[in-house]
Parts: sequence; structure tokens; C-alpha cells
Amino acid sequence: MPVSLSSRPTLALFRTRFPALQAFAAPAAWALLLTILIGALAIGHDGIRTAQMLVLALPALVWLGWPMQRNAWSTGRTVIVSLTLAAFILDAAFRSYLRDHYRAAADSSLVMSAVANTNPRESWEYLAAQWPSLATWGAVVLLALGATGALVHRVAGQGGDLRRWTRWTLIALLALGAVGHVSKPWRRLHPMLFWPTWSAKVDALRHHWADQQSQRDQLLASAKAAHPTVTVDGPSTVVLVLSESLNRDNMSLYGYARDTTPELLALRRELGPRMLQVRHAWSVESATLPSLSGIFSFGERCESSPIGQGQHLLALARAAGYKVWWISNHDDVAIEQQHGRLADHLQLINREPGRSSATLDGQLLGGLDTALRSPEPRKLIVLHLLGAHPHYRLRFPADQHPFDQADDKVERSMEAAGRPLWLREMRQSYDAAVRYHDGVVAQTLRRTRASAGDRAYAAWMMLSDHGQEVGHTVDEAGHSPGTAAGYRIPLLIWQQGKASAATFDDAMAQRPFRADWAGWTMAHLLRLRSPGQQPTRDVLDPAYVWTAPQIPVAGWQANQ
Repeated sequence: MPVSLSSRPTLALFRTRFPALQAFAAPAAWALLLTILIGALAIGHDGIRTAQMLVLALPALVWLGWPMQRNAWSTGRTVIVSLTLAAFILDAAFRSYLRDHYRAAADSSLVMSAVANTNPRESWEYLAAQWPSLATWGAVVLLALGATGALVHRVAGQGGDLRRWTRWTLIALLALGAVGHVSKPWRRLHPMLFWPTWSAKVDALRHHWADQQSQRDQLLASAKAAHPTVTVDGPSTVVLVLSESLNRDNMSLYGYARDTTPELLALRRELGPRMLQVRHAWSVESATLPSLSGIFSFGERCESSPIGQGQHLLALARAAGYKVWWISNHDDVAIEQQHGRLADHLQLINREPGRSSATLDGQLLGGLDTALRSPEPRKLIVLHLLGAHPHYRLRFPADQHPFDQADDKVERSMEAAGRPLWLREMRQSYDAAVRYHDGVVAQTLRRTRASAGDRAYAAWMMLSDHGQEVGHTVDEAGHSPGTAAGYRIPLLIWQQGKASAATFDDAMAQRPFRADWAGWTMAHLLRLRSPGQQPTRDVLDPAYVWTAPQIPVAGWQANQ
């Protein structure tokens, strides 16, 4: 009697009518499963690390191929092996994403400090900003996970005896996997061990930042022990404007085709040689925390050792008699604890979690006015702006987007370079953020000058913590450790009074500058004198000597 589809399941039909294909199906499924796993490992790891990860996965693969008599045990094994292999695939996918987008390992200080300094709101904001690339990655990963689960179910050994050579092969593979697990350097890479340990380290870092009062006391004591002095008589006012994610390539002040900095250009023409525009300024870090640590520690610390021994610029200024203000638009516990709370006066205008808050930098100007009116004779005022930090559309008023749907030289050059529409729109928003930022920064200089009058000593400096990649060289937007755009920053300086020559020449403007030496230039503007001064690192000193930093980008100095 013919077999009908209604009387026998499709799988049984396949087994009955096509035994040759059935015999071929299991090896083919094994081959496809191994291809997916090895491919994922190769994408997420380099060279020998791929082999190490495969060895760590061997026990699960051997168990999968070993026959089992009971269906219940076989089902449980299928679930466990599927989850284990999924962990390897997700681990590789995450590592690959970090490497491709940030040129960083999962356990690097860059990644761990960023995660420790991120809250749920900021995580959602990041996902919203990066969804075009994340959607592609997510679809590929889900496809790989689905295929892995189906293949594991297909190849799971059930019943029957193994041939002797097959049995000994599996035992040898199991022994190899056991050796990998015994080795601590290998074992720690296993996703089931690596990520819980990684999470604990992130929590420890977060808790470490939560209370650093004792370390701040140590820095203040160290500064007092240095006995710093101020070499200028009478009142002095120094303002430091720290921007965020500002690439000088996007400033018309530096020759950009879009009119993004009309106010600073006007000030540059008005002040002439009294305003220094350093043309070749670089950050040595592509993220905020390590950059600020370098700036305030005179280049002696990074985010992995944010306080430690040595001096801090704010502590030295206080020890020399300056009253210090820290006025910030960042809701950031790490920056607040490491730097902001070293000031005499701390003002945080951003009360919403996440650096992607909609609080505009212009709201800092009221705090600046209050500090400038303060009767203290010596004042150091630090303004920490959100600048052009993603989300770019939150960095300027919604009705002030002069480059929306622009059809200009910048847009046409990006089209010619093959930049996608979403990236060109991001560049438009980024440039609008730079345009709004220009007005705020120009106001800080105008108000500093007006407060100081014509005779009192005053100084002002503006620089960014790092740059930003927005389709300059690759199809990416955001922090970029792997491209020069992630490090290109502006540096502007103004000063007046009797501390030193108040004009700057073109030779000084041509000097290359590195942000981790900014503390020495700030000490010059503050007229601080203390042991251990290094005039060769002060861009304003005649003895300045340029030493190129270690920036992980090939040819980053080619065009300065």
C-alpha cells in the first residue's frame, strides 16, 4: 500500500525513501556546525587565539558526538551544548564588534572604563545612535545562533556503538580540551568564566570611583608639600574650557568648508596676535576619562591609574592660592570624583543620567558669570562642555540646524566618497552641534575679557578631550581609536596683562601640541612655579620641544 504524507511524518518519509541522503545528512550537519563555530571564532579572535578557543569548545563537541541511550538525557545534553556553543559565538561577535568599531579588546581599560561609567539610559541612547551597524550584526548573530541550535539537535549522538577508532578519536579530543581547561591563561578565555570575571572587575572599578575622597586628600597634601607659588602680582583670572568630541577638521576656523565657527573667526580677526590658534593639536586618547586624567596629571596618569601619586593641576592651583570652580554639563561620576570634587566650588548643571542628556552647554554661562563676579583675587574656572558628543542632535536647539539637508561642498564630497545617507545626515547634525558650540565658546572668552577689564591679568584656553570620526575616513560615527579623526582637536589660547608677552607669533601657532601636556601650558597661564617644572612640554615656552605621542593610527602625522 503506498505511503501517504498524511499517514507518515515527513522525516520518516525522508529516511525510508532516501537512505543514501540520510546517511550523508549527519556528516554534512557536523561539517556545517564546525564551519559556523570556527568562522565565528576566527572573526572574534586573532591567530592562535582562534585555536585556543576551539580547544576550549572541544569538550562540548565531544559530548555532543558521544552516543546516549536515554532520550531525556540526550535532550538535556542538546540544550546544554547549544547554550555553550551560543556563548562562544556571542563572545566572538562582541569581541569582533569592539575590534572593528573601537580597535579595543573586551578587557581593555577603554572598554571597561566606558562600561563602568555607563548607566541604562546611556546604553539605550548608544543603541539608538548605533542601530544601523548593530542591526546588521544582530541579524547575522541571530542567524548563526539559530543554525547552531538546529544543527546541534540534528547531530546529537543517540544510541548505537562507536567504532573503536572513533571512540579513541573522541577520547583524544576530550583530553586535548581538558588540557586547555587546566591551563589558566587558556581557561580564563572561556566565555563562561571570562564574562562573569569581567563583570566583577567592572563593578569593582565602579565602586572604586564611588568614593575617592582619601585619594583627593592625598593629592591636596602632595600639592601643599610642593609649595607652589604664583609669579604674577595682583588679581588673576584663568578660564579653562574643556570641550567634548570636537574635531578641528569640522571648524571653519581651521579651514572647514561649512561655516561652523563664525563667532570664533570673528574673535580671531578682532584679537589678531593676542589669540593663539594652534594648528596641529592632538589628543593622545580617544575617550574622555583617560584624556582628562592625562591633562590634569601633566601626562603622568591614565584611566587605569586616575589618581595615584604625583600632582593634579587643580590641587596645585588651590595650594598656590587660587579658588577653583568646576562647572560641568556632564552627569559623570568618574569625572566628578577624579577631578570635579578637587575644586572649591562644584556646579553640575546636568541632572539627567547619561552624557547624552539634552541639557545645552549654553546653560553653563550663568555659572561662569557667577564665578567671574566672585571677589576672590585669584580664580581658576573650569568649564566642562558636552560639546559635540553623540547624540549630535541633542547638542543644539531643535530649531537651530543650519545644515539640515545641506547640498554643499561637504555633502558632495561625502557622496563622492560613497558615504551612506545615514552617515551624511549625522555629519550635518555634528556640524550643527559645532556651530552651536562655537557661540557658547565665543561667549566664554568675551565674558572673561569683559570681567578682567583692560589691566588685570587674565587668560583663557579652550581644547577638546578628543576628536570624533563622522565619515572623515571610514563609514563610522563616534569615538574612533583607529582613525586620526579620533585624536584631532582644536587648541585656542588668549591672555592679557603683565605676566608675559600677550601676543603670539605664527611660529608658535605652527608648533604641534599634545593634550596630555596641556597641564604644563595651564600652569604657564596660571603663572605657577613649583618643583619639577618641564618648560620643554609647555607650548608657550621658548624651550618647548615636541615629542610625538604613541597614537595607534598609522601615518597620523602625515597631514598634521
